[in-house]
Amino acid sequence: MSEKRTEIGQLGEFGLIDKLALLAPSLSEKTLLGIGDDAAILKVSGDILLSTDMLVEGIHFDLSYMPLMHLGYKAVSVNVSDIAAMNGTPHHITVNIGLSNRFSVEAVETLYKGIFSACKDFKIDLVGGDTTASQTGLLISVSIIGSVQPDKVVKRSGAGKGDIICVSGDLGAAYLGLQVLEREKQVFQSNPNMQPDIEKYQYMVQRQLKPVARMDVIHELAEQDIVPTSMIDVSDGLGSELLHISKASGVGVKIYEENLPLDRMVYETAVEFKIDSTACMLNGGEDYELLFTIQQSDYEKLKNHPDIHFIGYVQDQTAGNVLITKSQHEVPITAQGWNHFNS
Repeated sequence: MSEKRTEIGQLGEFGLIDKLALLAPSLSEKTLLGIGDDAAILKVSGDILLSTDMLVEGIHFDLSYMPLMHLGYKAVSVNVSDIAAMNGTPHHITVNIGLSNRFSVEAVETLYKGIFSACKDFKIDLVGGDTTASQTGLLISVSIIGSVQPDKVVKRSGAGKGDIICVSGDLGAAYLGLQVLEREKQVFQSNPNMQPDIEKYQYMVQRQLKPVARMDVIHELAEQDIVPTSMIDVSDGLGSELLHISKASGVGVKIYEENLPLDRMVYETAVEFKIDSTACMLNGGEDYELLFTIQQSDYEKLKNHPDIHFIGYVQDQTAGNVLITKSQHEVPITAQGWNHFNS
């Protein structure tokens, strides 16, 4: 028996919105009025943080292997990561979606279950949005509002000479996860009877399909009374993000290959795919870890943290941006991550 399929046209735009609103979690005390009026009414203290991000089918995701529920979660998480990178706390999101007639009401509900799952995990409210028809597939645009106390704001521009460069988690997993998924897609297209073989790659596939913004790191830094001097999330690759901090702060950076956090499975999969694992960490992107700098006086507070890694230090701008390889060679850091407008 085939699964139930309800055409969106049967409900219409407002009927769809009403149906999705029933799935929304209860509103927090920071939401005075949410879905259902011309605008939401919010109550937020501190400096307001605002960010937005768009995911486009065929550019940012492939529905042949991206589950809709994971896509909904990821759309929220990547925006939360931007708020985390400013040392802030997320509170509210709006979601705009463009839908082609390929999508049923049930499919949209699945997408929003992922969105609301992320809202629950990050303790944020969905307070509005818009739906429209699309001729080119699925588009998702999320805008997020957060806050931060004025004396806790962290920008890309605050790094100073001698600061220690830190990164959370491990790097390169999301990129290798994408390589696994693309390979299995090609295998399936050549032989539809072949089943995907991704069991041993679950960690990397999960990092690609359902990244989790590192709000836990932000909370832990606050508990240690540490305000980073600069910070950015790793969305386009470590190399690219280091250069952003370098440019914004007017400094140089020196990192050490031997200190870069590499998961064992990521290394083994890189070898399998004949890809340099360091290149994956520097240029892969979509890890959504936090790259930040701290004053040397804060090192003692974090030196035993199991998930924060000290990869180098900030130097004079004239010394450049360099990687010291395991063989002690100095090579320049370049940005080879994702560029939307490269052919």
